This record gives sequence, C-alpha cells and structure tokens, in this order.
Amino acid sequence: MSEPSGTEPGGPPAGTTAPDAADPMARGLAGRIPWPIGATALPIQPVRQLVDRLPTLPVALLYAPAVMAGLAFLFFLSFAWGVASGQVFTASWTWIAALDTAFAFRIDGLGLTFALLITGIGALVFLYTAGYFRTDPRVGRLLTLLVLFGISMVGLVLADDIITLFLFWEGTTVTSFLLVGFDYQKAGARRAALQALLVTGVGGLALLGALILLGDFAGSYRISEINLQGEALRENALYAPVLALVLLGAFTKSAQFPFHFWLPGAMAAPTPVSAYLHSATMVKAGVYLLMRLNPSLGGTEAWFWILTVFGAITMLIGSVWALRQTDLKLMLAHTTVMGLGTLVMLLGGGTDKAVIGAALFLVVHALYKASLFLMVGCLDKKAGTREIDALGGLRRAMPITAGMAAMAALSMGGVFPFVGFLGKEVIYEGALKVATEPVLVTMAALVANAMMVSVALMVALNPFHRGPAISPKPASDPDWEMLAGPAILAVLGLLFGLAAGPLGAGVVGPVASSILGRDIGDPHLALWHGFNTALMLSLCTFALGGLFYIGSRQIRLGLAGAETHQLTDADKVYDRVLAGLQAVVSGLMGRIQSGVLEHYMRSTFIALAVVLWGAVALSGGDRPAPHFNLPLVTFATLLIIIVSLFVVIVTRSRLLSITALGVLGTGISIVFVLYGAIDVAMTQLMVEILVVVFLAIALLRLPRTPERKGFRVGDAGIASAVGLGVTIVLISVLGTDLDYQLTAFFEAKSAPEAFGRNIVNVILVDFRALDTFGEISVIVIAAIGAVAALSAGRGAPIRSQGRTGKTEDAS
Repeated sequence: MSEPSGTEPGGPPAGTTAPDAADPMARGLAGRIPWPIGATALPIQPVRQLVDRLPTLPVALLYAPAVMAGLAFLFFLSFAWGVASGQVFTASWTWIAALDTAFAFRIDGLGLTFALLITGIGALVFLYTAGYFRTDPRVGRLLTLLVLFGISMVGLVLADDIITLFLFWEGTTVTSFLLVGFDYQKAGARRAALQALLVTGVGGLALLGALILLGDFAGSYRISEINLQGEALRENALYAPVLALVLLGAFTKSAQFPFHFWLPGAMAAPTPVSAYLHSATMVKAGVYLLMRLNPSLGGTEAWFWILTVFGAITMLIGSVWALRQTDLKLMLAHTTVMGLGTLVMLLGGGTDKAVIGAALFLVVHALYKASLFLMVGCLDKKAGTREIDALGGLRRAMPITAGMAAMAALSMGGVFPFVGFLGKEVIYEGALKVATEPVLVTMAALVANAMMVSVALMVALNPFHRGPAISPKPASDPDWEMLAGPAILAVLGLLFGLAAGPLGAGVVGPVASSILGRDIGDPHLALWHGFNTALMLSLCTFALGGLFYIGSRQIRLGLAGAETHQLTDADKVYDRVLAGLQAVVSGLMGRIQSGVLEHYMRSTFIALAVVLWGAVALSGGDRPAPHFNLPLVTFATLLIIIVSLFVVIVTRSRLLSITALGVLGTGISIVFVLYGAIDVAMTQLMVEILVVVFLAIALLRLPRTPERKGFRVGDAGIASAVGLGVTIVLISVLGTDLDYQLTAFFEAKSAPEAFGRNIVNVILVDFRALDTFGEISVIVIAAIGAVAALSAGRGAPIRSQGRTGKTEDAS
C-alpha cells in the first residue's frame, strides 16, 4: 500500500489529496469506521504540517545517508572478531546521576548482529531510495526519516540501560509512524500509520511498566545486571506481571497474534520503508526484546507455552494469508508475519537447538526478505504494477531483476545450497527439540515452510517465467542504485550458505550465547548432515509446497471466500473495538461535558467537599480550639476581605464586581505579608493585577447577560461545605506537630546541589521542575485560548440587546 502501482514516485504536491481509488489496498482499508478513528475522516492537515516541517536533506546529499550507514557498518564490523572470541564491549555516559541512569551501551553477539543488519541493510536501502525517489521532491525528507529510524534502532539494540532502551524504543515508534504515513494524502496511509501507532504505543506503555518493575526489583537499571538475577526474579511474585507486560510490548511490536493485523496494513509505506522496517529492523524489535531478556524471564512453563503457542499460531496465520494475496508486497508482508512467529516459537522452545535455530533464522530472514521487498519495488517502478496476475514472462525484459528474484526466492524456499536451506534444517532440528509438544511444533513448522515454498515459487516464476510477456507498461531493469541492494543481499544468501561454518562460529554462536546467557561455543553449522529427520522433513516441505503452488489459485479463491464472510479478518475486529471505544467515550463525554461552566464548577466543588469531609470523618481525634488573639491589622484585613467578597456576590455591576475582586486579592496578599511570605505576596499581587485587567477587558466587551437570579440555596450550601471543610482541615493540620524532615532536606540541599539560596525558588525550578513546567504549560495553553476567544470576531460589530429588548450595535 505504498505509492500507487504503476506510477512514478512523486505523487501530488504537499497539501493536495491523491485519489485513493487508485490504490486497491487503500480502498479496502479506508472508511470503515467513523471519525476520528476512520481513515477517511482522519485530518490531513496536522499530519502534513508535522511531516513537512521535519528537517530534510539537500538533493546534492542524497547519497550521504548510504555512505554514513556504510561507514557505521564498517565500524561495527571492526568488533566482530572480538565478539566472536567472547569479548563484550561497553560504553556509558552518565545522564541522571541521582537515579543511576546513564546512556549505557553494550556490544555482544546479539547486539552486534542486529547493529550489522540495521546498518548494512540500511546502507543498501538508502542507496535504493535515492534511485527510486530521484525525481520526487520529498526524497530528502524520506531519507531523513529513514536515518532517524536507523539511529533509533541501533540505539535500541545496543542499549544496556532500561531507560535508554525505552527512549530508543519510542523513537522507533514515532519515526515508523511518520514513515508509514509518509504518503499522507492517502486515507489508507493515514489509517495504517495511526493503527501502527496505537497498537505499538499500547505495547510501549506496557513495556515501560515492565522495565520499571525490573529496575526496582534488581536495584539496577542495567539490563546485563538484571539478567544476572534471573533465578531470583523467576521465583518472585513480580515475575508474572513483568512477563505479561514484556510479552504485550514484544507481541505488539513484532506483530504476534492477536496483534498481527497491523503489519500488513503498514505496507502503506513506500517500498524502501517496507524493505527496511518490515524485514530486518523494527518488526524484529519485539523479538530482540525477548531474546535480550531470555536469561531473566525464560526457562519457565509460562514462557515456554505462551511463546510456543502464540508463535506457532502467528506463523500459520502469516503463511496461510500470504497465499491469499495477489499484491506481491502484501504477500511478502504476510510472510514476514510468518517469519516473526517462527522466531518467537523457537525462542519459546528453550533448548540450545531451538535458540540456535532462532539465531540463524534471524539472519536468513533479514537477507532474503529485504532483497525480495526491494525486487518488488523494481517491478512496481519499471513494469508498472505489483499485481501478480498482471505480470508474466518478463525474464527477457528484466533479466537482472529476474535473477535477483530467483536467488532470493531460492533462499526463502530453503533450497540447497542457499543459507535458507541451512536455516530450514536448523529450524526443524530446533522444533524437534522444543520443550513443549515437539511433534505439534514440527508439524506446524512443516506446513508453514511448505506454504513459504509456494510463495517463493510464485514470486520467482509468475512475474518472470510464466506465460507470455505482459506488464502495464514496457518493462526494463532499473538503474544501478536500485539493483545494488537486492543483488548484494541475494548473493549473500548464497555465500553464507556456502560458508556455513564461519557463519555459525562468528555469528550464530555468539547470538545464541547472548540469548541463553551462557557460552555454547561453536554450533558447527553445515549444509550437509547426512540423511536425517531434518532432511526428510525438508523433502516433504518441497513436495507439499509444490502442491500448494499448483493449487494456489483454488486456495486463493477459498481464502477470499472466508475473508468475504469476515471469518478471519482481525483488522475488522480492530475497527469494531475502536468504534466501540468511541461510542463509549462519546456517551460519557455527552454526559460529563455539558458545555456550561457553572455545571463544571459545581461538580468540582461538590467533589472537593466530599473529599474534605471524608478526611475529617476518617481522621477522628480531638482538634485544637482556634484562638482569635490576633493583631488589629489582621482583623482589619480580614474585614476588608469579607466585605469585598460580599460585594462580589451581591453586586450587579460588572465594574464594581471586578474592582471588589481585586480588593479581595490584595487583602490576601496583605495576609501573606503579615506572615512573612513576601515572595508569595508579590506573586499573588501580580496575579491579581493581571486578573483584574484581563477581566475588565473581557467582561466589558461581552454582550449584556440576562438579569441574575435570586439567592440560590444549593450553591450557598456547596460553598459553605467547602469553606467549613477547608477550615477544619487546616485547624487539624496546624494543631499537630510539624515534621521538619523536608525542611531540613531543602535547607541542606538547596545551595550545594541546586545552586540557589532562595529555598522557595529552588523548590519551584529544581526540585519541582517538572511540576512547575506543567503548570507553566497549562497557563500558556489557557492564555492562547483566551487570546483566541477575545480575538474571535474582531472587526465585526458586537450584537447585544439593550434595555428596550431591541438588538443594538456596539463598537
């Protein structure tokens, strides 16, 4: 669901709306639910302003991101020998010393492999993007977003501090939202971006709760130190809630059942984005999290069963629905869901063989899937469509693209001697060794892999070798920028298969050791292990996959019927859930938000009165009797306050009411002065001056209101209950011995740590900095709203009713 099939990238200029009818996937997704959730009503303007204001790259620097990513790849590659030898590299920069929080990073087998995949595939994707969007004025902005996303992913996989990990985790959420919704003129793209943001955002909140619990339990925010306490954590009562929250975060990010529906929808992103985010990077962030926390959370029955069952279900759903698709990009998206389910299922297996299978498949899947996504982009740009039924016989017109597709598909199908064959063999070996139901797990893997063979055949044969040469426009191979990425990745799939031994010792072994939390040595990978059970399963996979390919059209029709009857579409369930939430919220807001300020104030003060008198009733005990031995000036000030309050209540003159309100506030300032709170008195006085000025400007310009009603007993009762409650609570508090611990703390810490001697100011701007910032934000928002309200209709005559009842014009 990227740029419309058969069109050059570029699209309409910013601010215009592209016709969604050109995109069949957008037609299927848009307009299912009402505002504000539905795609058709999701406003373009806020998204456009956010995307268009992002920093961008000059056209002359379009190749700079690819060069920088390549240099980053070489930098991380320099650690490969040390990591393969068992070394771990760390770096740390203190961030919040008081909370023992630092930007801490750790390079081990798992982190290094992910970093190499992110930077290596990133360099190829950035180069591909420069060629694919060469004529698009938005190419610089797209590359900027891709670079920001890549930085977030590298930070995530190398973070050794849980706060640092979460910051980069949310960085991937925000940047992926912008990337998926890059074509914001399309309703389908806006809806897919919002869907991905909501689903992964909920998981991010769950992950934050889990990380905080882990840090509190371990007494450290370092992930490496938390993993050392795995045995104690698994026996602690916190284990169950931490596991549930971590799984929610990982499952939403990595599209595991029942959250698998958002990933195919995210194909609204341009093809380079899909190749980068949805093959090797973001969608594997949840898998990475499970791998990283396996030493502390793995090894339990709950871990085994949940990961194995949900991973197997996700694997089967992805492989089945891949056969349903006619759009090659959507077909690959569903196979990505299958691959992610396979990784989670193997992690749940818990044995060394299963974890080795997950470590190897992590690399295998990234190589062939990124290559195939980029190849589909070549077809879309140069042949005019991604629809498999509209393509055929293009091997002569696009020989290089056909060769790349064949090599990547052979690896995807697990054909000897590609690395995919090695991965499939190890997957079967791991499935046979899982701790829970190895037969069922192996059968599920067999069926899913057979479907992947069928998909691989469709991708490699149908567009290039099957039938006469057809395509919506004359086809040809693209330029070298677009060919380099898929070609290099496809060739690597062959070279890694031939170099199985070094791949196992240098990559798979260190990754598996990091996942298990102990050194497992060299896994001794090889293409040929003789005639064994895994080889027999591979032969069965090829045979069953061939049958699926022969009957692919009938299978597609059958799945289309199931989809028509809404039997399996989780995306529709998502729509219904959001529509239900919207209905509930709308009903509540209709009752709560009456639009009358008087109702809001009455509800607020009733709630305050209940809280105050509830505290009085629950506290019990004797209260000191108030004494009135006060100086005459204090009594005079109180008398001024009382008289001013009475005038505010009874007067019908706006000017007199405003004046009396100012006198009341000034009297309160005098009280503060009498008790030594000069700073507070000055603040109160300045606030009163501003309030009087603003009210005078606002109220005197408003039209005349109806005559005020008489004395209202209910409101008077509420006011009396609040006032008396506050008085009794204050008397109770002031009659007890004061606890000076906070006072002593602020006196001792203000000067040496906050560098201030005015304790009140230090509390506001340092110890309560975030609270003060929030208050300032509220004031600024209120001021903006007030200015907007006062400015509305400026220049138009004010219509009011005079005493005669006739409508008059007032300047």
